[in-house]
Amino acid sequence: MSRIKPANTEFEKRIFKELKKRGIRFRTHYVGAIGKPDIVQLKSRKAVFLHSDFWHGWRLPRWENILPSEFWKKKLKKNRSRDRKVIATLRRRGWKVLVLWEHTYEADLEGSLLRIAKFLD
Repeated sequence: MSRIKPANTEFEKRIFKELKKRGIRFRTHYVGAIGKPDIVQLKSRKAVFLHSDFWHGWRLPRWENILPSEFWKKKLKKNRSRDRKVIATLRRRGWKVLVLWEHTYEADLEGSLLRIAKFLD
């Protein structure tokens, strides 16, 4: 697990690069907001989280029975719980939040980029 990068993954870098090509201005991994959103626009108080399918537990209830140990079940459930709390807290503080899942981006690159661009405009 020590080799897994928490920021600037290939998935994130691809999205950052495409958004910059489109002239969209943003900050990455902003420490000033709870949860360190992957993409932030401070003036409009908008945050985008780019969730990887495994680490953020997309469809965890469906496939948790094939995880090799109880450690992974606990870890991924804790990650999902933390994600819900972070998003709720940001929204209570007046932020608009968008979550983009890795499988969504991989299935429809252009649609995902348009969705983020529209959200940030």
